[in-house]
Amino acid sequence: MLTRRGFLGALAAARKPNLVLILADDMGYGDIGCYGSKDVPTPHLDALAQGGVRFTDGYVSCAVCSPSRAALLTGRYQQRFGHEFNSGPMEREAEVGFGLPVGEKILPDLLRSAGYRSIAIGKWHLGVRPGFHPLDRGFDEFFGFPAGRRVVASDGDRGRLAERADPIRRGKEPVAEDRYLTDAFADEAVRFIERNRARPFFVYLAPNAIHTPLHALEKYVDRVAGIADEKHRMLAAMTVALDDAVGLLAGKLRELGLERDTLFVFLSDNGCPVSTGAGTNAPLNGEKVTYFEGGIRVPWIMRWPGRIPTGKVYREPVVSRDLMPTFLAAAICCPFCGAERGARMRRCTGGRVKRGRCEKGNGSWSNSARSLQGCTTSAWTSGRPGT
Repeated sequence: MLTRRGFLGALAAARKPNLVLILADDMGYGDIGCYGSKDVPTPHLDALAQGGVRFTDGYVSCAVCSPSRAALLTGRYQQRFGHEFNSGPMEREAEVGFGLPVGEKILPDLLRSAGYRSIAIGKWHLGVRPGFHPLDRGFDEFFGFPAGRRVVASDGDRGRLAERADPIRRGKEPVAEDRYLTDAFADEAVRFIERNRARPFFVYLAPNAIHTPLHALEKYVDRVAGIADEKHRMLAAMTVALDDAVGLLAGKLRELGLERDTLFVFLSDNGCPVSTGAGTNAPLNGEKVTYFEGGIRVPWIMRWPGRIPTGKVYREPVVSRDLMPTFLAAAICCPFCGAERGARMRRCTGGRVKRGRCEKGNGSWSNSARSLQGCTTSAWTSGRPGT
């Protein structure tokens, strides 16, 4: 049986592991094989879970994209610094002053002092104004798009409009990119790993799959041709492409002999919007935007060969904002002074909600912009509109 003591003690044993964090976009709890899907083939994610730990009760701090990402990268509740909502269209971001406050330290900024090289790839969604770019927030490299929503392919009218409105950028410079973005982002991650194999690195890969609009290449659609429902078939094809990306990174780490030196984490930023008719959060109730389980409980897998157990299922609640202090504890092996204390996965103790912390199966969520609230105990999760 996997215990907290055994799991967290293993994390503390290593020095300066490489860190790979893949954050899927709007992935449903029931849309990959190891979480119960019967028709979406995800052999690489399933293998990742078999080689590490699968969390049954993995939560994110918000039921929509940007606040969830802000909490993950800062290690703090997004309410503490006023980042509780999405911005809406890209052109509105600058107008309303949207973005993760520049006074908040994020993970790559703190890893830099320990000799890490870091890259952000894919969807940023934490601000498009000067000073909010990933390169201004501690990342050494960036390949992706700053805003929050974009098609994954450049062909067709929607793809061409996306290129003009929000082009892919390498660093801060727009570049021409005509590949399917899930593939392009995975290739970029692999090249970064190859370039930095001799030093500790942090890869933050945040593809915009499987967020709408649903769009997949024929080679991926062909692999799920047996799915009758058109919307679900397209989402399944996008998931297959994302699964291949996971396999590409895992394979490169293995090829370079870095597998045992890398803490590899996969999760989603929030649940899927089941109202689109494409995905599922089964067996959970609710969806993206809501604070029922389907909005905030997500697929979550962690692997570190030789450091944490293999093929284990962890059934106690964990929350995404604890990844930052967990990564820092594994990489730097010293206490972290900025993020929320007492809730990190390296030392979870107690059984009470205290100052909004999630401790041993208890947590709370709110989004004042949408007047939504939610909380969970070890047995129940509830959500209600605000008053």
